[in-house]
Amino acid sequence: MSRGRILSGMRPTGRLHLGNYVGALENWVRLQNEGWQNFHMVADWHMLTTGYEDTSRIQSDTWDMVLDWLGAGIDPERSVIFVQSQVKQHAELHLLFSMLVSKARLERIPTLKEQIRDLHLDEQTISYGHLGYSVLQAADILLYKATHVPVGEDQVPHVELTREIARRFNFVYCQDREPVFPEPEAQLTAFARLRGLDGSRMSKSVGNTILLSDGPEDILARVKQAYTDPKKIRATDPGRPEADPNDGHGGCVVWEYHRKFNPAGAEEIARQCRAGELACVPDKKHLAQILADALAPIRERRARYAKDPGLVRDIVEAGNRRAREVAEATMEQVREAMNLEPGKAEVPGAAPHGERGR
Repeated sequence: MSRGRILSGMRPTGRLHLGNYVGALENWVRLQNEGWQNFHMVADWHMLTTGYEDTSRIQSDTWDMVLDWLGAGIDPERSVIFVQSQVKQHAELHLLFSMLVSKARLERIPTLKEQIRDLHLDEQTISYGHLGYSVLQAADILLYKATHVPVGEDQVPHVELTREIARRFNFVYCQDREPVFPEPEAQLTAFARLRGLDGSRMSKSVGNTILLSDGPEDILARVKQAYTDPKKIRATDPGRPEADPNDGHGGCVVWEYHRKFNPAGAEEIARQCRAGELACVPDKKHLAQILADALAPIRERRARYAKDPGLVRDIVEAGNRRAREVAEATMEQVREAMNLEPGKAEVPGAAPHGERGR
């Protein structure tokens, strides 16, 4: 039996990197293998909230991202992979939910404030779609009656808004019937966000990432640029793998990656570093080999799927059909609860159904 239903997704940004794997994909695969019922969405409509001007890469970026999902171990026999824009019920439920939440409530979403700041947006000219993207997220989640939503800590406020909308809908429209929506729980990822190779936030636009599709040579070249303790100049100098309060980069990135991908050896590497027994260059080469070995199965699966584009298209279309079936079943309940379903409510003054035509 399923342990519950998961809804999670990503904006289609092309090939994925280690941060995407640690922050989401690895957890999706684990949940799938533990018996959860997973729905994974290509959130292409969400791309428009901050990038509606240029849509030229959405299709190619979707293709690359789905290949990485399949390469990482998402099994289309056990998990539903679908494209948000191909399930029109998302738009319908988003519209209905938008009646249940105030503009002031949306403006309190922390990540919205961060986006306005980071993208240098004007609060007075932010688009209606951008302001309401968290309502679209609530529709994404509740359309499939997800019981759990795997998220990082920064996304917890979105799940809380989703719970509020579910409660509001059930209170307003389900007084004399079973509630339509569950209140989903946020399921935090186990490992903290992985930093970029330069110690800052991981981003392909900055170029501080390792892609899941990178080969051993590319991985080595990237790891050679990784940030380490700037005070460890010679191999015999004692290093500081942990974060230093005066270090704006937050400690040695190489050791952080060891902790994630080489947990059995990380503490010994830290000991050798502190004792001045380990130089940074051989340590980086060691880490690069560990990462290449860890990513090899992902890279190989991805390559196999990439050679059969027809199969990948069939997988996504089958996922779209499955998502539509679940979404339409939910919307029928929503419309009936809101008296929007034709034929479900008696017309005032009309004869009972069984007496018509007599």
